[in-house]
Amino acid sequence: MIENQKLITKFYTAFSTADVTAMCECYHPNIQFRDPAFGLLKGNDVCKMWKMLLKRSNGNIKIEFSDVKADDYTGTASWVAKYTFSQTNRPVTNRIRAQFQFQDGLIIKHTDDFDIWKWSKQALGWKGYLLGWTGFMHKKIRTNALLSLHKFNENK
Repeated sequence: MIENQKLITKFYTAFSTADVTAMCECYHPNIQFRDPAFGLLKGNDVCKMWKMLLKRSNGNIKIEFSDVKADDYTGTASWVAKYTFSQTNRPVTNRIRAQFQFQDGLIIKHTDDFDIWKWSKQALGWKGYLLGWTGFMHKKIRTNALLSLHKFNENK
């Protein structure tokens, strides 16, 4: 296994044990993260997001990862998160495809891609089913996610 495969494996192993410190050790200080729920996050906000998500899960999140591939510059992995969405208390199984870029032996870009409509149907119920495919709902999900992160940071 090459170094960047080990780095991705370290990240998801730490994630599966809720070790935010070890997760963030895998990130470059100039990390850029993007996903359908939060949009683009940079720097410290990325680690704060993971910290918030793990704290809100109250230890009831299961992370499984597979298909880790990497070379000197890029990498990919598949992962599944099973948890209860804290705002609605609904169970979610989210299947995610991750892409990575590396610099200085660390992850500098991390992009998670998943079906936001599938996620919203599980997390939000009938509202997600009816509206989860719309740009309006995508924007609302992102706005709420960023507001939650902002409030979490204020309370620290």
